[in-house]
Amino acid sequence: MENKNIQFKTNLNCGGCVSKVSADLDNAAGICEWSVDTSNSDKILSVKSNGISEEEVIEIIKRKGFIAAPLVE
Repeated sequence: MENKNIQFKTNLNCGGCVSKVSADLDNAAGICEWSVDTSNSDKILSVKSNGISEEEVIEIIKRKGFIAAPLVE
């Protein structure tokens, strides 16, 4: 399956917030790489997907008590 880059607007405001979701994103099947730009006002989560859906990424973030929505450019 081809890698796909998907981005989300989140409320992951700081390194502490990011650390709370790190293990789940690291261990999720279908995620090659991910990063969060906490300096961006939209706190952009970028995911290089290898099969995971937008809905699955949103659910991972939601389970940890945070919000993620697909970023529409």
